[in-house]
Amino acid sequence: QKSTNRMYKKINNSSLMSFGKLNRNKYFYIIKRSPGAGMFSNLTFVMNHLLIAHNHNLIPVIDMENFPTIYNEKKKINGTYNSWEYFFDPVSKYTLDQVYKSKNVFLTSNKFLSTFTHDIFDQKFKKIKNKIKFKNNLLKKINLFKNKNFKRKKILGIHYRGTSYKTSANHPMPPTKIQMKNLIENELKNKQYDKIFLATEDLEMFNFLKSIYKKKLIYLNNFRSKQDNAFKIYPRKKHRYILGEEIIIEGILLSQTDKFIFVQTNVSNFVRMMNNNIKTKIIDNGLNSKNEYFAKYYWFIKNLLPETLGGFKKNI
Repeated sequence: QKSTNRMYKKINNSSLMSFGKLNRNKYFYIIKRSPGAGMFSNLTFVMNHLLIAHNHNLIPVIDMENFPTIYNEKKKINGTYNSWEYFFDPVSKYTLDQVYKSKNVFLTSNKFLSTFTHDIFDQKFKKIKNKIKFKNNLLKKINLFKNKNFKRKKILGIHYRGTSYKTSANHPMPPTKIQMKNLIENELKNKQYDKIFLATEDLEMFNFLKSIYKKKLIYLNNFRSKQDNAFKIYPRKKHRYILGEEIIIEGILLSQTDKFIFVQTNVSNFVRMMNNNIKTKIIDNGLNSKNEYFAKYYWFIKNLLPETLGGFKKNI
């Protein structure tokens, strides 16, 4: 027990806790993150902790019920308040009720540790990847969409992260409308794609590409807006849950396209985790300013300026 205690203190200065007398010879590792962040940021956080649990022979249990995330609903989804289990199967056979009556329990902090990797497709996660299992109802929806829209077709997959990515300090800057159109036209010219599968939360870019590519463009009828307000409003029943479902379905579908175009995000990392062999094109518009105030305007300034005066290139 002492060595296990020391092991945990080395990770994040937390100590072994006892909630009861059950399972005296077992050591549990409760993974929590509240309120957390986006779906694949949370998934990356969980996978880093699953690796710790695996390496130290601890039994992992994910608690996003007592420690809710931004995806949690007030009523049960799929029979649970634990938002992890809205979308994924449990990572072990033990319930939260059992664990919180057990003798040896570690509780993670919310902190994304400096030793963690942000790359969800990192090969070191191979040993715990089998712990990540999606709910059957999600997989059914994916297969329905795929059979209807992807079958016997060559698909160009695009993930466009707009809204807050235009103003986030030190983040990759998304492409402009002209860049996006030129990029797609170049891909269509070089390869004959039957359809373009677009995943985006940015309503402006969605409407722009839809007006050009019409029936060639396929997509899910997801929540989109002109600002980053998905978690600030509640426009539909089960909105938080549906947001999580939508991005997982989009991510898995993107991983099954013939070529994937993206700006570096947690979503693009997830897509490559799901399909390590997918053909890719990374959009590199450089990073936004490190200065948080100037970052709010930098993308818009570059979008207005001609290329000769420091504006974005027309072709990337």
